Amino acid sequence: MKQTVYLVRHAEPNYNNHNDEERELTTKGLQDCQLLLDYFKSTAIDSIYSSPFKRAIQTVHDLANEKNLPIQIKENFKERKVDDVWIDDFNDFAKRQWQDFSYQLANGESLQQVQDRTIQELQKILNKKQKSLLISSHGTAISTIINYYDNQFGFDNFQDIKKLMPFVATLIFNNGKIEDIIITNPFTRKIEYKK
Repeated sequence: MKQTVYLVRHAEPNYNNHNDEERELTTKGLQDCQLLLDYFKSTAIDSIYSSPFKRAIQTVHDLANEKNLPIQIKENFKERKVDDVWIDDFNDFAKRQWQDFSYQLANGESLQQVQDRTIQELQKILNKKQKSLLISSHGTAISTIINYYDNQFGFDNFQDIKKLMPFVATLIFNNGKIEDIIITNPFTRKIEYKK
């Protein structure tokens, strides 16, 4: 059985809001959500899932209404917890995490922990045997899923897509085995990464 999973990274958030869970989309971010309506216009979707974080839910709100589907909140698709404090040199921190999947700050998560929970949740969803699923999540969380199925995907690839909000990563499974991974820029329809 073929199954397609669309991993959607949220649109542009308001970084002035340092509350990770409540960080909302900017005006531009809200406008860019319309790109997803166009992108998925002729795509059948069986279920829509989202991280509990506000920016992820906002990103697929209109699409869920358009498809007449509820947004099912899944805690395990939330973004990686960096720490209890704001990190100024995020780039250096991210690089260290990608070099060592077990690296974490005192009150944060390692990429291994993020990958473990996202993959566990994804497997549960795939086991429902629906053909077409959409998951609204976050750049790092999505990247750990891609890395699980394609270990060539690393820090440099993460850097390439870091500023792209939203993006769509399409994962195609055949009888539970990964066949394709394609990251697309919905602004240009250009393929940014392919396994």
